[in-house]
Amino acid sequence: MELKKLTRNALLTAIALTIFMIEAQIPPLVPIAGVKLGLANIVTVFALFAYGWRDALMILLVRVFLGSIFSGQVMTLLYSLSGGLLCFAVTLLLRRVLTENQIWVASVIGAVFHNIGQIMAAVLVTATPGIIAYLPVLLVSGIITGLFTGFCTQFLYGKLKHLGQFK
Repeated sequence: MELKKLTRNALLTAIALTIFMIEAQIPPLVPIAGVKLGLANIVTVFALFAYGWRDALMILLVRVFLGSIFSGQVMTLLYSLSGGLLCFAVTLLLRRVLTENQIWVASVIGAVFHNIGQIMAAVLVTATPGIIAYLPVLLVSGIITGLFTGFCTQFLYGKLKHLGQFK
């Protein structure tokens, strides 16, 4: 990997990790367990559309791993990883059919699948299929937060592309 690419990916990872850590310190916006904005995903979705799947995957994996270690919640690694990887896979598939003007759509659908991945992990870890009943609440929150992060990503992508920062 060339030095410029490595440096760029390290900076994007540091930004995503910083956003993750700051967001972890913010009190929940709603009194529903597991609902958060997922602002660090802006960086991952941006990287996927701007730089490609390999760079975005590396940023995601390093951010999830370091985020669980730095936050002191290593158990969340499984949930974050399962949700993040499912979200990533779906967003990657959507990247092939959506234009750069539809990044927000990929973000919404990706957020929904992130929640599905987390619920699947919770069912496997706890051996409690009843947890699936919580999925509709998470899906609604995923749509709302996915819209927000998607529009943020769309805005960021448009501004940086206009400045000639990638592709």
